[in-house]
Amino acid sequence: MDFREYQIQSRKTDLGTSAQDCLNPGWLYYVLGIAGETGECCEKIKKLFRDKHGIIDQEFLDMVTKELGDVLWYMARLADQFDINFNDIAKTNITKLLDRMERGKLHGEGDNR
Repeated sequence: MDFREYQIQSRKTDLGTSAQDCLNPGWLYYVLGIAGETGECCEKIKKLFRDKHGIIDQEFLDMVTKELGDVLWYMARLADQFDINFNDIAKTNITKLLDRMERGKLHGEGDNR
């Protein structure tokens, strides 16, 4: 499955958001979902060190895979809100990173390196 197909399939499981207005744009739900699911992924990693001394096992990999999938879902839904093809996001990002690598600019700060 490619990113675009995932984006299309994710629509089937999107129950939508409440009424939209200037204080609650429809995309806000997805932005907050990304933040929340990213936090849950970080929690799993924190507990890996707290409870398992950083030892990665299959249970951990399964949990992180599910959390990363949730992040992916919210990203796909947010992209739809802005009518952005998810494949284009992936392509734009890897093109940017490869260009930075070729120019020796992977390290550092700022979007326009």
